[in-house]
Amino acid sequence: MAEHHDHCECGHEHHHHDHEKPVSIIEQALSKYDLDVKDEDVREAVKRIIAEKVHENDTPEVKRFLMGSVELTTLKTTDSDESVLAFTEKVNQFEEAYPTLPHVATICVYPRFARTVSETLEVEGVEIACVSGSFPSSQSLIEIKTIETQLAIKDGATEIDIVMPVGAFLAGDYETVVDEIQQQKEACGDHDMKVILETGCLKTASNIKKASILSIYAGADYIKTSTGKLEPAATPEAAYVMCQAIKEYYDETGIMIGFKPAGGLNSVMDALIYYTIVKEVLGERWLTNKYLRLGTSRLANLLLSEVVGEETKFF
Repeated sequence: MAEHHDHCECGHEHHHHDHEKPVSIIEQALSKYDLDVKDEDVREAVKRIIAEKVHENDTPEVKRFLMGSVELTTLKTTDSDESVLAFTEKVNQFEEAYPTLPHVATICVYPRFARTVSETLEVEGVEIACVSGSFPSSQSLIEIKTIETQLAIKDGATEIDIVMPVGAFLAGDYETVVDEIQQQKEACGDHDMKVILETGCLKTASNIKKASILSIYAGADYIKTSTGKLEPAATPEAAYVMCQAIKEYYDETGIMIGFKPAGGLNSVMDALIYYTIVKEVLGERWLTNKYLRLGTSRLANLLLSEVVGEETKFF
Protein backbone atom coordinates (compact mmCIF):
# COMPACT_ATOMS: atom_id res chain seq x y z
CA MET A 1 0.00 0.00 0.00
CA ALA A 2 1.53 3.31 -1.04
CA GLU A 3 1.93 5.97 1.60
CA HIS A 4 1.47 9.71 1.21
CA HIS A 5 3.28 12.12 3.53
CA ASP A 6 1.54 15.38 4.23
CA HIS A 7 2.84 18.10 6.51
CA CYS A 8 0.05 19.79 8.40
CA GLU A 9 -0.20 23.10 10.16
CA CYS A 10 0.94 21.56 13.46
CA GLY A 11 4.32 20.63 11.96
CA HIS A 12 3.89 16.87 12.33
CA GLU A 13 4.10 14.49 9.45
CA HIS A 14 0.90 12.50 8.92
CA HIS A 15 0.74 9.22 7.05
CA HIS A 16 -2.23 8.50 4.79
CA HIS A 17 -2.83 5.13 3.27
CA ASP A 18 -4.41 5.09 -0.19
CA HIS A 19 -7.92 4.59 1.11
CA GLU A 20 -7.67 7.95 2.89
CA LYS A 21 -6.07 9.68 -0.08
CA PRO A 22 -6.47 13.48 -0.11
CA VAL A 23 -9.36 14.54 -2.35
CA SER A 24 -8.14 14.77 -5.93
CA ILE A 25 -8.66 17.90 -8.01
CA ILE A 26 -11.08 15.94 -10.20
CA GLU A 27 -13.18 14.88 -7.20
CA GLN A 28 -13.14 18.49 -5.98
CA ALA A 29 -14.45 19.68 -9.33
CA LEU A 30 -17.18 17.04 -9.44
CA SER A 31 -18.24 17.78 -5.86
CA LYS A 32 -19.47 21.24 -6.92
CA TYR A 33 -22.12 19.81 -9.23
CA ASP A 34 -25.33 17.88 -8.74
CA LEU A 35 -24.51 14.41 -10.04
CA ASP A 36 -27.50 12.76 -8.37
CA VAL A 37 -29.63 13.08 -11.48
CA LYS A 38 -32.57 10.68 -11.75
CA ASP A 39 -33.42 9.31 -15.19
CA GLU A 40 -37.12 9.46 -14.35
CA ASP A 41 -36.97 13.17 -13.43
CA VAL A 42 -35.15 13.94 -16.67
CA ARG A 43 -37.76 12.06 -18.73
CA GLU A 44 -40.56 13.97 -17.01
CA ALA A 45 -38.87 17.36 -17.51
CA VAL A 46 -38.25 16.66 -21.20
CA LYS A 47 -41.81 15.42 -21.72
CA ARG A 48 -43.13 18.64 -20.17
CA ILE A 49 -40.88 20.88 -22.31
CA ILE A 50 -41.92 19.06 -25.49
CA ALA A 51 -45.63 19.19 -24.63
CA GLU A 52 -45.73 22.80 -23.46
CA LYS A 53 -42.97 24.73 -25.22
CA VAL A 54 -41.98 23.31 -28.62
CA HIS A 55 -45.03 24.59 -30.51
CA GLU A 56 -44.17 28.23 -29.77
CA ASN A 57 -40.79 27.79 -31.50
CA ASP A 58 -42.29 26.18 -34.62
CA THR A 59 -41.90 29.37 -36.67
CA PRO A 60 -40.20 30.35 -39.94
CA GLU A 61 -37.75 32.58 -37.98
CA VAL A 62 -36.57 29.71 -35.79
CA LYS A 63 -36.17 27.42 -38.81
CA ARG A 64 -34.10 30.07 -40.59
CA PHE A 65 -31.96 30.40 -37.48
CA LEU A 66 -31.50 26.62 -37.27
CA MET A 67 -30.30 26.51 -40.88
CA GLY A 68 -27.49 28.81 -39.80
CA SER A 69 -26.59 26.46 -36.93
CA VAL A 70 -26.18 23.34 -39.08
CA GLU A 71 -22.78 21.66 -39.21
CA LEU A 72 -23.01 20.12 -42.67
CA THR A 73 -21.30 16.80 -42.18
CA THR A 74 -19.82 14.08 -44.38
CA LEU A 75 -18.05 11.28 -42.52
CA LYS A 76 -18.33 8.35 -44.89
CA THR A 77 -15.86 5.58 -45.57
CA THR A 78 -16.37 6.41 -49.26
CA ASP A 79 -15.51 10.14 -48.99
CA SER A 80 -12.86 11.29 -51.46
CA ASP A 81 -11.25 14.58 -52.48
CA GLU A 82 -13.74 14.74 -55.35
CA SER A 83 -16.82 14.14 -53.22
CA VAL A 84 -15.70 16.57 -50.49
CA LEU A 85 -14.90 19.19 -53.13
CA ALA A 86 -18.43 18.87 -54.55
CA PHE A 87 -19.85 18.96 -51.02
CA THR A 88 -17.99 22.21 -50.29
CA GLU A 89 -19.00 23.74 -53.63
CA LYS A 90 -22.64 23.30 -52.59
CA VAL A 91 -22.02 25.66 -49.68
CA ASN A 92 -20.39 28.17 -52.05
CA GLN A 93 -23.34 27.95 -54.45
CA PHE A 94 -25.89 28.27 -51.63
CA GLU A 95 -24.89 31.88 -51.06
CA GLU A 96 -25.69 32.73 -54.67
CA ALA A 97 -28.88 30.64 -54.78
CA TYR A 98 -30.33 31.91 -51.46
CA PRO A 99 -28.70 35.26 -50.70
CA THR A 100 -31.30 36.12 -48.04
CA LEU A 101 -30.92 32.90 -46.03
CA PRO A 102 -28.20 32.20 -43.45
CA HIS A 103 -25.44 29.88 -44.67
CA VAL A 104 -24.53 26.79 -42.63
CA ALA A 105 -22.30 27.29 -39.60
CA THR A 106 -19.72 24.64 -40.40
CA ILE A 107 -18.51 21.98 -42.81
CA CYS A 108 -17.44 18.90 -40.86
CA VAL A 109 -15.10 16.32 -42.46
CA TYR A 110 -12.30 13.86 -41.70
CA PRO A 111 -8.83 15.46 -41.19
CA ARG A 112 -7.49 14.25 -44.53
CA PHE A 113 -9.98 16.58 -46.25
CA ALA A 114 -9.24 19.73 -44.24
CA ARG A 115 -7.04 21.09 -47.01
CA THR A 116 -9.59 20.32 -49.73
CA VAL A 117 -12.28 22.22 -47.83
CA SER A 118 -10.06 25.16 -46.91
CA GLU A 119 -8.89 25.55 -50.53
CA THR A 120 -12.43 25.28 -51.95
CA LEU A 121 -14.57 27.16 -49.42
CA GLU A 122 -15.33 30.74 -50.44
CA VAL A 123 -18.05 31.69 -47.98
CA GLU A 124 -17.02 33.99 -45.13
CA GLY A 125 -17.89 32.81 -41.64
CA VAL A 126 -18.22 29.07 -42.30
CA GLU A 127 -16.04 27.06 -39.92
CA ILE A 128 -14.08 23.98 -41.00
CA ALA A 129 -14.46 21.27 -38.36
CA CYS A 130 -12.51 18.02 -38.39
CA VAL A 131 -13.29 14.94 -36.34
CA SER A 132 -10.01 13.92 -34.79
CA GLY A 133 -8.38 11.80 -32.10
CA SER A 134 -9.22 8.45 -33.65
CA PHE A 135 -12.89 9.24 -34.29
CA PRO A 136 -15.31 7.52 -33.66
CA SER A 137 -13.77 5.03 -31.18
CA SER A 138 -11.16 7.30 -29.55
CA GLN A 139 -9.14 4.14 -29.03
CA SER A 140 -5.76 5.02 -30.53
CA LEU A 141 -2.75 6.13 -28.50
CA ILE A 142 -2.82 9.68 -27.15
CA GLU A 143 0.32 10.56 -29.18
CA ILE A 144 -1.54 9.65 -32.39
CA LYS A 145 -4.61 11.64 -31.30
CA THR A 146 -2.67 14.84 -30.67
CA ILE A 147 -0.70 14.55 -33.92
CA GLU A 148 -3.91 14.00 -35.89
CA THR A 149 -5.37 17.16 -34.33
CA GLN A 150 -2.24 19.22 -35.06
CA LEU A 151 -2.17 18.07 -38.68
CA ALA A 152 -5.87 18.85 -39.18
CA ILE A 153 -5.30 22.39 -37.92
CA LYS A 154 -2.18 22.79 -40.06
CA ASP A 155 -4.28 21.86 -43.09
CA GLY A 156 -6.97 24.44 -42.35
CA ALA A 157 -9.34 23.04 -39.72
CA THR A 158 -10.73 25.87 -37.57
CA GLU A 159 -12.51 23.56 -35.09
CA ILE A 160 -11.82 20.05 -33.80
CA ASP A 161 -14.35 17.42 -32.67
CA ILE A 162 -12.92 14.63 -30.50
CA VAL A 163 -14.50 11.71 -28.68
CA MET A 164 -14.10 11.43 -24.91
CA PRO A 165 -12.25 8.21 -24.00
CA VAL A 166 -15.52 6.42 -23.20
CA GLY A 167 -13.93 3.13 -22.13
CA ALA A 168 -11.72 4.90 -19.57
CA PHE A 169 -14.73 6.88 -18.31
CA LEU A 170 -16.89 3.78 -17.82
CA ALA A 171 -13.99 2.08 -16.02
CA GLY A 172 -13.91 5.01 -13.58
CA ASP A 173 -10.50 6.20 -14.77
CA TYR A 174 -11.30 9.92 -14.75
CA GLU A 175 -7.61 10.88 -14.60
CA THR A 176 -7.09 9.44 -18.09
CA VAL A 177 -10.29 11.05 -19.38
CA VAL A 178 -9.25 14.50 -18.20
CA ASP A 179 -5.60 14.08 -19.20
CA GLU A 180 -6.39 12.99 -22.77
CA ILE A 181 -8.92 15.79 -23.30
CA GLN A 182 -6.44 18.34 -21.90
CA GLN A 183 -3.66 17.13 -24.18
CA GLN A 184 -5.91 17.35 -27.24
CA LYS A 185 -7.05 20.83 -26.22
CA GLU A 186 -3.39 21.85 -26.02
CA ALA A 187 -2.93 20.49 -29.54
CA CYS A 188 -5.85 22.69 -30.68
CA GLY A 189 -4.18 25.88 -29.45
CA ASP A 190 -6.63 28.75 -29.92
CA HIS A 191 -9.09 26.66 -31.93
CA ASP A 192 -12.39 25.54 -30.42
CA MET A 193 -12.65 21.89 -29.45
CA LYS A 194 -15.87 19.90 -29.15
CA VAL A 195 -15.90 16.82 -26.95
CA ILE A 196 -18.29 14.06 -28.02
CA LEU A 197 -19.62 12.13 -25.02
CA GLU A 198 -21.23 9.29 -27.03
CA THR A 199 -24.19 9.49 -24.66
CA GLY A 200 -25.75 6.27 -25.97
CA CYS A 201 -22.88 4.35 -24.31
CA LEU A 202 -23.19 6.18 -20.99
CA LYS A 203 -26.64 4.77 -20.19
CA THR A 204 -27.62 6.96 -17.21
CA ALA A 205 -28.36 10.65 -16.71
CA SER A 206 -25.88 10.70 -13.84
CA ASN A 207 -23.07 9.40 -16.10
CA ILE A 208 -23.95 11.95 -18.79
CA LYS A 209 -23.81 14.75 -16.21
CA LYS A 210 -20.45 13.55 -14.88
CA ALA A 211 -18.97 13.13 -18.39
CA SER A 212 -20.18 16.64 -19.29
CA ILE A 213 -18.53 18.22 -16.26
CA LEU A 214 -15.25 16.30 -16.71
CA SER A 215 -15.08 17.25 -20.41
CA ILE A 216 -15.80 20.93 -19.78
CA TYR A 217 -13.36 20.96 -16.89
CA ALA A 218 -10.66 19.41 -19.10
CA GLY A 219 -11.02 22.08 -21.80
CA ALA A 220 -14.07 21.42 -24.01
CA ASP A 221 -15.40 24.56 -25.70
CA TYR A 222 -18.49 22.57 -26.73
CA ILE A 223 -19.98 19.31 -25.59
CA LYS A 224 -21.57 17.14 -28.25
CA THR A 225 -23.92 14.20 -27.79
CA SER A 226 -22.79 11.56 -30.28
CA THR A 227 -20.62 10.49 -33.16
CA GLY A 228 -23.64 9.39 -35.18
CA LYS A 229 -21.85 6.07 -35.69
CA LEU A 230 -23.54 4.22 -32.80
CA GLU A 231 -27.15 3.80 -31.72
CA PRO A 232 -28.75 5.37 -29.78
CA ALA A 233 -27.32 8.71 -30.87
CA ALA A 234 -28.63 12.09 -29.64
CA THR A 235 -31.70 12.02 -27.42
CA PRO A 236 -33.63 14.95 -25.92
CA GLU A 237 -32.96 13.48 -22.46
CA ALA A 238 -29.19 13.50 -22.98
CA ALA A 239 -29.44 17.06 -24.33
CA TYR A 240 -31.35 18.16 -21.24
CA VAL A 241 -28.71 16.77 -18.86
CA MET A 242 -25.83 18.24 -20.89
CA CYS A 243 -27.49 21.67 -20.94
CA GLN A 244 -27.98 21.45 -17.16
CA ALA A 245 -24.24 20.78 -16.80
CA ILE A 246 -23.43 23.76 -19.04
CA LYS A 247 -25.75 25.94 -16.95
CA GLU A 248 -24.28 24.84 -13.61
CA TYR A 249 -20.76 25.39 -14.95
CA TYR A 250 -21.76 28.86 -16.15
CA ASP A 251 -23.30 29.68 -12.75
CA GLU A 252 -20.07 28.51 -11.10
CA THR A 253 -17.55 30.20 -13.44
CA GLY A 254 -19.30 32.68 -15.76
CA ILE A 255 -17.96 30.78 -18.79
CA MET A 256 -20.36 29.88 -21.62
CA ILE A 257 -19.85 26.43 -23.20
CA GLY A 258 -21.48 25.51 -26.51
CA PHE A 259 -23.81 22.56 -27.15
CA LYS A 260 -24.06 20.31 -30.21
CA PRO A 261 -26.61 17.53 -30.62
CA ALA A 262 -25.53 15.15 -33.40
CA GLY A 263 -26.63 11.81 -34.79
CA GLY A 264 -30.27 10.92 -35.25
CA LEU A 265 -31.46 14.45 -36.10
CA ASN A 266 -33.88 13.20 -38.73
CA SER A 267 -36.64 15.80 -38.85
CA VAL A 268 -37.28 19.49 -38.44
CA MET A 269 -39.24 18.58 -35.30
CA ASP A 270 -36.10 16.97 -33.83
CA ALA A 271 -34.21 20.23 -34.41
CA LEU A 272 -37.02 22.27 -32.83
CA ILE A 273 -36.98 20.01 -29.75
CA TYR A 274 -33.23 20.56 -29.23
CA TYR A 275 -33.64 24.30 -29.82
CA THR A 276 -36.42 24.39 -27.22
CA ILE A 277 -34.40 22.46 -24.62
CA VAL A 278 -31.49 24.90 -25.04
CA LYS A 279 -33.86 27.86 -24.78
CA GLU A 280 -35.61 26.53 -21.66
CA VAL A 281 -32.52 25.30 -19.78
CA LEU A 282 -29.86 27.81 -20.88
CA GLY A 283 -31.86 30.80 -22.10
CA GLU A 284 -31.72 33.21 -25.02
CA ARG A 285 -27.98 33.91 -24.81
CA TRP A 286 -27.26 30.39 -26.09
CA LEU A 287 -29.52 30.82 -29.14
CA THR A 288 -26.78 31.89 -31.54
CA ASN A 289 -24.92 29.81 -34.09
CA LYS A 290 -21.83 30.16 -31.96
CA TYR A 291 -23.26 28.34 -28.92
CA LEU A 292 -25.79 26.03 -30.56
CA ARG A 293 -24.73 23.75 -33.42
CA LEU A 294 -26.60 20.86 -35.04
CA GLY A 295 -24.51 18.00 -36.41
CA THR A 296 -26.36 16.59 -39.39
CA SER A 297 -26.34 16.20 -43.13
CA ARG A 298 -29.98 15.43 -43.93
CA LEU A 299 -31.45 18.23 -41.86
CA ALA A 300 -30.14 21.03 -44.09
CA ASN A 301 -32.46 20.07 -46.98
CA LEU A 302 -35.43 19.52 -44.66
CA LEU A 303 -35.05 22.93 -43.00
CA LEU A 304 -34.52 24.58 -46.38
CA SER A 305 -37.68 22.93 -47.75
CA GLU A 306 -39.75 24.28 -44.87
CA VAL A 307 -38.23 27.77 -45.09
CA VAL A 308 -38.82 28.12 -48.86
CA GLY A 309 -42.17 26.33 -48.72
CA GLU A 310 -41.51 23.48 -51.16
CA GLU A 311 -39.48 20.28 -51.16
CA THR A 312 -35.92 21.26 -52.04
CA LYS A 313 -32.88 18.99 -52.32
CA PHE A 314 -30.06 21.49 -52.53
CA PHE A 315 -27.31 19.88 -50.43
